[in-house]
Amino acid sequence: MLDIKFIRENLGIVKQAVSNKNSNVDLKRLLTLDSTKRALQTETDQLKKQRNEVSKQIGLMKKDRKPCDDLMTQMRETGEKIKNIDRTLREIRIEMDEILVWIPNIPHKSAPVGKGEEHNKFVRDYGEKPSFDFEPKDHVELATELEIIDFEASSRLSGSGFILFKNQGALLERALINFMIDLHTIEHGYTEISPPFIVSSACMFGTGQLPKMEEDMYKVKDEDLYLIPTAEVPVTNIFRTKILEEDDLPKQFVAYTPCFRREAGSYGKDTRGMTRVHQFDKVELVKLVKEAMAYSELEKLLINAERVLQLLEIPYRVIELCTGDMSFAATKCYDIEAWSPGTNSYLEVSSCSTFENFQARRMGLRYREKSSRKVKLVNTMNGSGLALPRTVIAVIENYQMEDGRVRIPQVLKPYMRNLNYIQK
Repeated sequence: MLDIKFIRENLGIVKQAVSNKNSNVDLKRLLTLDSTKRALQTETDQLKKQRNEVSKQIGLMKKDRKPCDDLMTQMRETGEKIKNIDRTLREIRIEMDEILVWIPNIPHKSAPVGKGEEHNKFVRDYGEKPSFDFEPKDHVELATELEIIDFEASSRLSGSGFILFKNQGALLERALINFMIDLHTIEHGYTEISPPFIVSSACMFGTGQLPKMEEDMYKVKDEDLYLIPTAEVPVTNIFRTKILEEDDLPKQFVAYTPCFRREAGSYGKDTRGMTRVHQFDKVELVKLVKEAMAYSELEKLLINAERVLQLLEIPYRVIELCTGDMSFAATKCYDIEAWSPGTNSYLEVSSCSTFENFQARRMGLRYREKSSRKVKLVNTMNGSGLALPRTVIAVIENYQMEDGRVRIPQVLKPYMRNLNYIQK
C-alpha cells in the first residue's frame, strides 16, 4: 500500500503508475477526502486544546468556589463538536482506505512500460533445446502412457484442473521438491519453513492478494480463513506487525507448500493436462531486506531460482515483465520460462518479484536502524524456486526417449532411488 503523503506529493508519478498497470482508481476523490481529513483534524486538535484549557479553568474556579456554569456549557458544546468531527473522520478514513487498497505499487523506473505480455523484455536464455530424431510427445501423452499421472481419476475426484500423480510420477514430483529444498538450504543458505496452508484474511491483505485477487482465492466457509495461493503469504507474514533489528536482515526463507487458486479469470486458457491447475505444489523463496538491498537481492534470488533448471539441464529463458503484465504489488518482476518440446513453447516456472515496502506497510513489518534507531519499513521479495507441475512437464518432455521412456536427470537420481529411467 502506498503512503498517502507520497501520493499527495507525487500525484503525477502515481497517476502514471496506475495507468501503466492497467488500473483504474479515483485519485481525485482520494485527495479530496485527504484534504477534508487534514482540515478536520486540525479543527478537532484545536478544539481538544481549547477543551483542555477550559477544563483547567473550571478546575481552578471550582477550587476557589466560583461559578462556572457558562464554561461547563461551553465545554459540553465543544465536546459535542469533537465527537461529531471524530465520527466524520472515521468515515473519511474508511472511505480513503477503500481507495488506497486498490492503488497498485509503482513500477521501478527500469521496468519496461507496456500493456501486456507482448511488451515484456527478453533478458537471457540458457542451454540448448533438445534435438529429437522422432516427433516429441507432450506431457499428457507421455504421462498417460507411462502411467505416472491419472487425469481421469483426478477429474473424477475433484473435477477439472486437478492432478493425481502416481507411481514414478509421484516419486518424480517428491524428488524435485526435496532436491530444490536441499539446493536452496545447503547451497544458497535459505532457512526452511513449513508453514500453515490456511491463513487469515489479514495475512492475505498483507501480501496484496486481498482485495485485488479475492475471486481467485479459495475461502473457508463461515471462517475468516483462506487456502494459501502460494507460500509467499504465510512466510512473508511471519513477522507481521513486528519490529526487527537491522542486524536481523536480510532474512531468507524457503518453503514447500501446496498452492490453491481458483483461476477465476483464466477459463479456457492453457487448460490441457496440468499446465494450469487449481491445486499444485511449489517451492517458494522469500526475502526480507533493508531498503538499499531491494534490487541487488532480487537479482540474487533470480539466480538462485535459475540454478534449479541449470542443474536439471533444462533450457530456459528469463523475461522481464512490463508494467501492465506484472502483479498489482510488484515494482520489478522476472519470469523464468522452461522449454517445453511437447508444445514447442516456453512455460513459466517461476516469477521473481520485489515489492519494496508495499507489502510491509500493509502488514506493519518494520526494522530499527542500528545507528539512528529510526524505525523503517522492511522491503520484501519472493520467487518460485520452482513451481510444480510445470517443472515436471519440462523434465519429462525434455528427457523423453523414442521408446517412450524418460531419462532421469543426473542430479535427481539420488532422490529417485538411483533409477535411470521412468518407465511403465
